[in-house]
Amino acid sequence: MIIGKNNQTAVATLVERSSRCTLLVPLPGGCDAPSTARAVTAALARQPAPMLKTLTWDQGTEMARWADIEAALDIEVYFCEPRSPWQRGTNEQTNGILRRWLPKSTDLNIAKARLSVIEDRINNMPRKLHRWNSAQTIYNALCRDHR
Repeated sequence: MIIGKNNQTAVATLVERSSRCTLLVPLPGGCDAPSTARAVTAALARQPAPMLKTLTWDQGTEMARWADIEAALDIEVYFCEPRSPWQRGTNEQTNGILRRWLPKSTDLNIAKARLSVIEDRINNMPRKLHRWNSAQTIYNALCRDHR
């Protein structure tokens, strides 16, 4: 999760662990628990079911409705230990990349189209980790393998 200007807006960042493919989920009204649960559930529900197994989150109050996500998607939600961002290293790295386009103190109440462009750039960026393939290329291959 990245928080916008004056803690008024947010974007949830969901990163698939193997491919590093990223979903950016707008939370224009902020990150209260019901809004976060609805938005995260809707974003993950559009993904291929075999690719959904678990969700790991930090200890923020925005995940107070984690059981709703588990029930809706039939996945397990795990939580990192407090003040332990290294337990979510991939997501922390992705948030750093995202801050290239959305620096701190940015109003994150932005058009879905702009957020989609940023998401597309992140997912199609060549990565050394994948021998200079993009996260999207790796994710597509994983989806084909899990049919």
